[in-house]
Formats: sequence, structure tokens, C-alpha cells
Amino acid sequence: VQLQAYGGGLVRAGDSLRLSCTASGLTFSQYAVGWFRQAPGQEREFVASITSSGISTICTDSVQGRFFISRDNAKDTVYLHMNSLRPDDTAVYYCARRRSNWHSRNKDEYVYWGQGTQVTVSS
Repeated sequence: VQLQAYGGGLVRAGDSLRLSCTASGLTFSQYAVGWFRQAPGQEREFVASITSSGISTICTDSVQGRFFISRDNAKDTVYLHMNSLRPDDTAVYYCARRRSNWHSRNKDEYVYWGQGTQVTVSS
């Protein structure tokens, strides 16, 4: 049972990145998936989450209008599209899966976690 997040990198402020999250060994399409991030010395924080069908999404205020989450259940992949990146978006980004089909901001409600991908935004 494994989630894998990838697509991170070093970019400049204002650039865009798309992160991807795939799963192996577990069902993906029937469950909500979320993205979280953790900057050095800080707690892991919620970024965005999407329901199993993709019909509804939520995100944290600091990324509203810049990031959006989507999924392609045929490919068992969830994406985090990040636009207008800022230096304070620098963090390790993790994807995680719930046992529910509905999204949540609470990281304690996510059971399976990926290993994270580093996003670094230079000014």
C-alpha cells in the first residue's frame, strides 16, 4: 500500500508546477485524497482536498485562486496544480488518502500517506 507524490522542483516566484499523486496496492478512485505541505520547523498543514468523484474540492485560504486540485480516476492519479507560486509555498508536499469519499481539512482523518515531494520557490 503506497502513495507516491512527484513533480516537485526548484522554481521561481510566479512560476507554475503540477504535482501528481499515484497509488499502488490500494484503491484510489473511491476515496477522497488531500494534499498537505510541511515547511522546515513547521507543522504539516492542509492545502487542498477532493472528493472521490471529483465533484467537490476545498483548499486553504492561502492558496485560494492560485492552486487547484483535480483527479483522473481512470489513471488513479490526483493532481495539485500550483500557479503564481510564492517563496512561502516552499515545503515538502504530501498526498494522502482518506477512508471516506468526502474531503476533509483534518490531516488526522487521512490514513495513507505518500513520501512527499520537495517544492522550492525562489524569490
